Amino acid sequence: MISPLLSRPQGSVVIVGGGVMGAATACFLARDHGLAVTVIERDPSYQKASSALSASSIRVQFSQPVNIALSLWSLAFLRRLDRELAVDGVAPAIGLVEPGYLYLAHREGHGAAALRQQHAVQRAQGADVALFEPAALRSTFPWLNTEDLGLASLGLSGEGWFDGPALHQAFRRKALSCGARFVADEALDFATQGERVRGVHCRLQGLIAADAVVLCAGAWSAPLDGRLGLAMAVVAKKRDVFVFDSPAELPACPLVIDPSGLWFRPEGRGFIGGAPPRDGDPDEPPLHDIDHALFDEVLWPALAHRVPGFEALRLRSAWAGYYEMNLFDHNGLAGALPGWANAFTACGFSGHGMQQAAAVGAALAAQIAGECLDAPCGAPCDAPSLLPLSPARLLTGQRLLEDNII
Repeated sequence: MISPLLSRPQGSVVIVGGGVMGAATACFLARDHGLAVTVIERDPSYQKASSALSASSIRVQFSQPVNIALSLWSLAFLRRLDRELAVDGVAPAIGLVEPGYLYLAHREGHGAAALRQQHAVQRAQGADVALFEPAALRSTFPWLNTEDLGLASLGLSGEGWFDGPALHQAFRRKALSCGARFVADEALDFATQGERVRGVHCRLQGLIAADAVVLCAGAWSAPLDGRLGLAMAVVAKKRDVFVFDSPAELPACPLVIDPSGLWFRPEGRGFIGGAPPRDGDPDEPPLHDIDHALFDEVLWPALAHRVPGFEALRLRSAWAGYYEMNLFDHNGLAGALPGWANAFTACGFSGHGMQQAAAVGAALAAQIAGECLDAPCGAPCDAPSLLPLSPARLLTGQRLLEDNII
């Protein structure tokens, strides 16, 4: 247990980064622990923020128990969001639907064995998932080509998608209503004394004093964490998302993950889909630099193979957003920064930060309030432990590899 920094129950926390992870952490710090919170966000329009450009899905089909637990907790929170984040009697709406995720594995290779192994882990954690042999898969989804498939895994409940920007704004509004403040500025460096961070140097406002700091700058967290002596393997990875129409009717269509890496799901009257960048693509091209050839040369043929009705699809539009990829092990880095008594981070979630922001924000807020500020808790925090995601594993070299990254 880190010694409290203050002799009083109140303390000031400065969060660098006002995306969904920073906004959720601010919300729980202010709402549940009564702390004074300042959130520094360099782009309050969020035009390039991962939170604003996410495909905003939620799933429990991970390979690591901690990710399953975080998503299950976040899902329960999202289901009662209208009560949790209402402000002045106005309840937020994020349009959560739960048609499931459908992971497909080829008949040849190790894909089916991996699905079975992960299925055991998921079921042990309480995930509502089921395995489908090809015959059952054809019967359940007759629009799907199953000729080359050996096994599939479907989330029967607790998986789907929602309005990510609406969730982000709901956390932000609730945090503001509980006394948090959001300032438009850029964090440049930190004021330190011994093992403590005393404030954040900003471009416009100068020094903002802090009793604790939290780094939630997403894909741009590494340079700031580096100023506190921790080499973070977190980089920006662009993901293109394509919006297309098709006359094909796909009843009960979940979010489908093809063995090729392709994914697609319904969106309004059409569909959206994407795939990892092609080998050799730069890590951080401009967001407006959409790889349309990726769709024409790779995705469209793969879509038509998996769903024959997609042969007549028509591309409508596209957008791109950044994954904050943790190249070390594809898992989030959340918790105390090694070597510091009052510095924390939540970054590097590699594409699953939006869906886990509620659980991570609640758990991190409780950790900060309990360890650093001795703040009173309005209610005990039942969010999963963040210990497996501790940034300390970067120093020990102990990877917590997440296999299911889309």
